[in-house]
Amino acid sequence: METLDKFDIAILTELQADARLTNAELAQRVGLSAAPCWRRVRALEESGFIKGYRAEIDRHKIGLGVLAFVRLDANRNTAELTREMEEAIRRIPEVVSCHYISGAGTFELQVVSRDLDTFSQFARTVLLNLPNVKDLHTSFSLGEVKASSSLPLGQLSRAAR
Repeated sequence: METLDKFDIAILTELQADARLTNAELAQRVGLSAAPCWRRVRALEESGFIKGYRAEIDRHKIGLGVLAFVRLDANRNTAELTREMEEAIRRIPEVVSCHYISGAGTFELQVVSRDLDTFSQFARTVLLNLPNVKDLHTSFSLGEVKASSSLPLGQLSRAAR
């Protein structure tokens, strides 16, 4: 599957809004019958447009009141050392997002924690002990303005025309 048509885009839009829709509900919303809708969803999954389905959990309800943005600076940026850092970061459950960045720093992490004391202990015992870490700089979220994992799909509609 290389190109998406209006039905594929509609399916992606609806599933981003509510991945728990039944196939019948999804088909009705996008204007298809159930069998072709199901085939299209399967094709979107198999071609990697849909990577998975998951529940969105309120971090506050499960006791994770702190969201920290941590920039890690590396001692040296070589392919091997960067790979080691990436592998170590992937294994840390408190790191919910990590990006290799340009500009100052090497990695930008989003880290969740119960409270500031817990985060402080985590930073000292885990983050500073990652391989090749030179320094870390932390900012804390003071309030969430927008948090969404939904991607904008408008460019797909324009390309499909």
